[in-house]
Amino acid sequence: MRPFPILFIGDVVGFVGLRALLKELPGLKEQFSPRAIVVNGENIVDGKGLSEKEADELFAGGVDVITTGNHIWENWKARPLLAANRNVLRPANYPEGNPGRGVTTVTLQSGVSFSVVQLQGRAYMQNIDCPFRAADTILNKLVGKSKMILVDFHADASAEKIAMGWYLDGRVSAVLGTHTHTQTADAQILPEGTAFISDVGMTGPYDSVLGMKKDIAIRRLLLQTAHKYETAENDVRICGAFLVLDEESGKAISIEPFMTPRPRTTTKE
Repeated sequence: MRPFPILFIGDVVGFVGLRALLKELPGLKEQFSPRAIVVNGENIVDGKGLSEKEADELFAGGVDVITTGNHIWENWKARPLLAANRNVLRPANYPEGNPGRGVTTVTLQSGVSFSVVQLQGRAYMQNIDCPFRAADTILNKLVGKSKMILVDFHADASAEKIAMGWYLDGRVSAVLGTHTHTQTADAQILPEGTAFISDVGMTGPYDSVLGMKKDIAIRRLLLQTAHKYETAENDVRICGAFLVLDEESGKAISIEPFMTPRPRTTTKE
């Protein structure tokens, strides 16, 4: 067994989330000693999308791969980035003709390789190609390239995420849910060695509704009409999962979700 520690950071929301992550990354590296870092960055630019500037900042900070999701298409600056950078992913199961790719294999200076796959769910989301069949196609192509495979499954429904975890158990190292911005309490190692969590959580402002200003989100729900979302700014936290994989087998050894700083769970005396 050769342990391979990897750090996965949940959906980064807004420039405030990006600034906080870049500030805290040195401390996270010291705390976890990861050999690779993967970040979901689809919500950085005004809560929707990513551009080359923000991607470059993440890579300069030590990030190896940036994953995204459905909101990546809402910022036109993301399209040339997706086309040009192999380590900025978009969901693999979008129809052919869209820029970018949904899988990458990274080879570190040590010679160790790992792959990251990006898929998007369909329940309560766009009716794109089947993520389960897309996973089959990708995994067939990855045979012989790397045993360590991490899947970012960007999906709305917990049931669909859980189903994907079972579907890929023993075939990938980890299935990590993103998109809902709320960290779930179901982190586990499935029977055949795949680490799973329904949602890693949000890196961004928690004095908010999923990263957006509370008053606007509430107004939309009360009035049932469109109001432009704005990114919130306060109570910024970092959410993620720290995984240890086995280089030899590709199976997960451990998964540890984290949130920093921790939320208040008792009243002050």
